[in-house]
Amino acid sequence: MKFSIEQAEEFVSSIFEKNGVLPDNARSVARALVAAEAAGQGGHGVRRIPAYVSQLHVGKIDGTARPAATRLRPAVLSIDAGHGYAYPAIDLTVEQLPDIAREQGIALAVIGRSHHAGVMALTVERFAEQGLVAFMVANAPASMAPWGGIKPLYGTNPIAFAAPVEGADPLVIDLALSKVARGKIMAARQKGENIPEGWALDASGQPTTDANAAINGTMVPAGDAKGAALALMVEIMAAGLTGGNFGFQASSLLDDTGTAPSLGHTIIAIDPAIAGDHVFAKRLALMASEIEGQENARLPGRRSQGIRKQSLENGITIEDDILAEIRAL
Repeated sequence: MKFSIEQAEEFVSSIFEKNGVLPDNARSVARALVAAEAAGQGGHGVRRIPAYVSQLHVGKIDGTARPAATRLRPAVLSIDAGHGYAYPAIDLTVEQLPDIAREQGIALAVIGRSHHAGVMALTVERFAEQGLVAFMVANAPASMAPWGGIKPLYGTNPIAFAAPVEGADPLVIDLALSKVARGKIMAARQKGENIPEGWALDASGQPTTDANAAINGTMVPAGDAKGAALALMVEIMAAGLTGGNFGFQASSLLDDTGTAPSLGHTIIAIDPAIAGDHVFAKRLALMASEIEGQENARLPGRRSQGIRKQSLENGITIEDDILAEIRAL
């Protein structure tokens, strides 16, 4: 069924409200899930709703939690998500951190006791739209082994970056440190489809195309040993700095067993005026034109931005199988 963005947000928000989530929190979650869907990131979109709701009912998520902000240092903001959804805490960070970055030149936010960070490109882009450079990391429940091992210790642990470009959409880079985001395997499992070779290993460390075996096994790191090392870096930056659970300590985001995942996210926002001039966005436009001037070269983030613009105009389609699950909620 096709929905406009506004209809989809109202529909999704109503589901969470009917399941006991505070209206402001429900709206925040709905905006994030629909925005993910609109950007072509279905693994982080409405397919998350059944798991999000089932986790409410067993107490893995507190739908009534209100995120709280504390200014720890002049340039450091601490956000307690209170074991609620990540999106209200992220919204509060986007609201408060830009002013601190402009005041101090650079600002750091640590978000603790949180949940699934969603499509981080959509978060860092909100800073770039305000003229700031932004960098974000988030850890996730363990799904990737250290290089050479077979026991999952690290999450897919995405890294995201955004910067303003004069006369154009921001430059946005968002990548999981596994070869693909785990949400793509979750979506394949829900659809009963196989996954391509090279995405994942089964529990014994053997390559698999079975989505169920992949979920119960390990993700293959992007760049092999380098990707695994970067995943460890994110664990330290996201969980270490926030006091959150490391990936191997966190319960799954995909089911309703265990305690709250209590994950961490770290965001750094930089005012590019610290470079001593006010032409940062213009200089970045020069770099962007050089990249796009090469045949078949594409600036990171442009594909998702293009899909999102089409979705804003034409709406999104929620597939029948997931729509049936959602309606049952």
